Amino acid sequence: MEGSLGFLFLTFLIIPLPHFFIFCNGHSHSHPQPRCIDTEQRALLTFKQDLIDPSNRLSSWTVDGDCCHWVGVVCHNLTAHVHQLHLSSYYERSKFGGKLNPSLLDLKHLNYFDLSFNNFSASPILEFLGSMKSLTSLNLSNAGFVGLIPHQLGNLSNLLYLNLEDYDSYDLYVNNLQWLSGLPLLQYLDMSRVNLSKASDWVRVTNTLPSLFGLRLSSSQLPFIPLTPTVNFSSLLTLDLSWNYFENSLIPSWIFGLHNLVSLDLSYNDFQGPIPVDLQNMTSLSHLDLSDNNFNSSIPNWLYSFSCLEFLHLPYNNLQGTISSAIGNLTSAISIDLTHNELGGKLPRSLGNLCNLREIKLSSNKWSQEISEILESLSVCLSDRLEILDLSHSQLHGHLTDELGLFKNLANLLLRKNSISGRLPVSLGNLSSLTYLNLGINQLEGTLPQNFGQLSKLETLSIESNMLKGVLSEVHFSNLTSLRNFYASGNQLTLKASQNWIPPFQLETLYLRSWNLGPKFPTWLCSQRHLQSLDISDTRISDVVPPSFWNLSSQFQILNLSHNLIHGEIPNSPMILPAAVIDLSSNHFKGPLPCISSNVLVLDLSKNSFSRSISHFLCFGMNEQKQVGYLNLEKNLLSRIIPDCLMKWNNLEVLNLGNNNLSGSIPSSMGSLTYLSSLHLYNNKFSGTLPSSLKNCKELVIIDVAENRFAGNIPSWIGHRCTSLMILNLRSNYFHGHIPEELCALASLQILDLSQNKLSGSIPRCVKNFSAMATNNISNDHLNSYRSSNHYGYDETVPLESALLVMKGNIFEYNTILPLVKSIDFSKNSLSGEIPEEVTNLRELQSLNLSYNLLIGSIPVNIGTMGTLECIDFSMNQLSGQIPSSMSSLTLLNHLNLSNNNLIGKIPLSTQLQSFEASSFIGNKLCGPPLTDNCTTNGVKPNIRSKDTSGLEVDWFYVSMSLGLVVGFWGVCGPLLYNKQWRMMYFQFLDHIGYKLKSVVL
Repeated sequence: MEGSLGFLFLTFLIIPLPHFFIFCNGHSHSHPQPRCIDTEQRALLTFKQDLIDPSNRLSSWTVDGDCCHWVGVVCHNLTAHVHQLHLSSYYERSKFGGKLNPSLLDLKHLNYFDLSFNNFSASPILEFLGSMKSLTSLNLSNAGFVGLIPHQLGNLSNLLYLNLEDYDSYDLYVNNLQWLSGLPLLQYLDMSRVNLSKASDWVRVTNTLPSLFGLRLSSSQLPFIPLTPTVNFSSLLTLDLSWNYFENSLIPSWIFGLHNLVSLDLSYNDFQGPIPVDLQNMTSLSHLDLSDNNFNSSIPNWLYSFSCLEFLHLPYNNLQGTISSAIGNLTSAISIDLTHNELGGKLPRSLGNLCNLREIKLSSNKWSQEISEILESLSVCLSDRLEILDLSHSQLHGHLTDELGLFKNLANLLLRKNSISGRLPVSLGNLSSLTYLNLGINQLEGTLPQNFGQLSKLETLSIESNMLKGVLSEVHFSNLTSLRNFYASGNQLTLKASQNWIPPFQLETLYLRSWNLGPKFPTWLCSQRHLQSLDISDTRISDVVPPSFWNLSSQFQILNLSHNLIHGEIPNSPMILPAAVIDLSSNHFKGPLPCISSNVLVLDLSKNSFSRSISHFLCFGMNEQKQVGYLNLEKNLLSRIIPDCLMKWNNLEVLNLGNNNLSGSIPSSMGSLTYLSSLHLYNNKFSGTLPSSLKNCKELVIIDVAENRFAGNIPSWIGHRCTSLMILNLRSNYFHGHIPEELCALASLQILDLSQNKLSGSIPRCVKNFSAMATNNISNDHLNSYRSSNHYGYDETVPLESALLVMKGNIFEYNTILPLVKSIDFSKNSLSGEIPEEVTNLRELQSLNLSYNLLIGSIPVNIGTMGTLECIDFSMNQLSGQIPSSMSSLTLLNHLNLSNNNLIGKIPLSTQLQSFEASSFIGNKLCGPPLTDNCTTNGVKPNIRSKDTSGLEVDWFYVSMSLGLVVGFWGVCGPLLYNKQWRMMYFQFLDHIGYKLKSVVL
């Protein structure tokens, strides 16, 4: 009980309130207050002069006024001395700036000074504050101060409360904390997010503060916790050392000796091992947070005996096993959070006996349980108390029907309301106090019962990514008057509401992806005046968007209408589309591109019928900087040139203009997109050369300019400047000359397509330097860098990166598996010379296409070492020799074309090679299956070899040919050489024949 009282007192200190003084106006309603003292009024006016006051909050601070009536000033009721200054700001537009004037030193009786949540950016905390000896409470938290915290603050010997928290940055720092020793009365200290990396004395110094009730050093870059200090934190009630990621792998034992602690927060420190057994001695704890460590163990039974524990937070800890029924002993528990662990089994029914529970978070575990069992157990005594229930991503199954405990008593309430008799099991509760319910990402079936609409306090409901089906009507939502956020995407539900339906709620977030809302546009959305995030993609709408909806669009942060059949034009007003994320892709929108505001971050208008010039879109508002990072306009009907207006779009990371009718050359301002990582210009009518200004785009990961009319040499600077390049697609253009060896410096390259150009020369031997094609340990996360970096928290709304690649003679679009694809395509050029042996070093290559060139020589003997090859096309070349026997080991090969070369011999035997059609080998001098030539007929040279007893191979065809030559020579010429008479007769015969021929000719 004493610990709880101390904790309440600490809470009072954390949020000090002037309960004996009147906040802001400084006078009492029951007794007249003396007028402000002149010297103090002048001091305040001088202080005001150095402040930046953007919203004129201090307009009441005037020369002829009484400072005790000024905003933020509190005077003593009897003496009229200024005792308190409340100058905190919680709204961006009203934050004070400037600097602090030392005139505050004239406020000799000031004991409370609050400057929190302001914007004194680039200003240090001034030393003169250490001379304001009367201060008992000083709050400079989150005020934008930077630099070294002055040690003069240690002169404030009367200080009880000191808050220097730096939430937005880590710009405040200390060299040591020795100055804290001068604050013997200090009861509360918060230096969260202050850089304390050099303060190795933090435990020793804070231990000298005998009255310290609360110590918060969260996220302060403390390197370690001393292991065995002599500590005497006898008064300490709350200790927060979260988010430091100490070098310690175990929690030092002296922390468990702080038996008076009421609140202990050691979250986000990556402590290892099981939950420490010494923790069981800290039975006074009411708040325990060990989130995001690595306590690889089960939950110990002794933890359930903490009868004072109100908040138990153990998420992200890799906890295993089951939850014991002893959890029912945590009778004081208000909040239990066990999310993101490996817990399993069934939730004990005793959980429902914790009648003080207001919050249960059990998501991302493996409960594998009927949802009805859980909800029934929670109805024991929580039916009108539980406010937050999170069971998402927990492998739950079952039907959401009226048999559920969640809705059974709701039906009972309806029966009573309508005076209809009937009795439902009293053991089931209705959980009517729920404000947050998350059942998303499970295997729930059935549909939503009508009675769920009676949860009148519900603010957030998530049922996304289940297997729910059925039809919902207006009745289902009849009493959800408090609903603000509704996440239901990924189900197959149908909403049938009248065109004039006005829902009882005002939503801020609505996600209904994959529902059936069509064919008409749901006009009830136009009644949602506070809607900020809307996703009704893939909902079978085939209608025109009503003007009243576009009028509301200025309030959106996320707008997703994609994958419908919506048609018509978008009104061309810059305020129509100011949302941060806009996805209207895969519809039938037409007309010119809409102008957008500079607030847009993600814009996807792809796969529509937008037409006309792109100039007005790119050049609109040239006096303001665009914030767009992702821009996708592919597969529209856009035409004409890209104007030289891209210098205002230099936040672009992804630019996709593919599959349009754009023409002309690429403007030099493209080089101003220095953050660009993905450039898609494929299938247009661009001409000229790739501009040299693109060498400024050093972050490029993808260059896809296939199917255009680009000409000239392939720029060598690509290999020097675009060192992160993973995809280079120049297919079907008019590039000529050699393949530059500089490309071989692209170690991260996974896809290289130079096909259908006019390239000549040989294949560079340095292709072996394509490391990403040679090994499988190259990181490819940045193929979707804009999505994975999550710059703005909208990664789920950004489509996966995609590319059109020619594989097996056909064009396929790759997206999900694109980071895994590794291919080279040099086909349909005029490349000559041999296939370099070095290409076989690319052991992770999946596709190699060298067809339709002038290549000679043999297929590399070691091609069989390229074990991941799935596609080989060497057709229409002049390759000779035999098919290497090693090719028979390519077990993943599913496409092979060696046709129309000069290959000879027998096709190697293997299950893989004989599975291909004969067309893969025709146009050569090959034999054996799958060809009909069996290597023994039709004069085909057999590829059969014998070995003599000495181990030497003998080719009997050549032996017999040589023997015939010898026999023929000596059988005819031998007698002529050795017999003179035969020789004379032979020459006479030749003379006679010659005479006869001469007579015939004449």
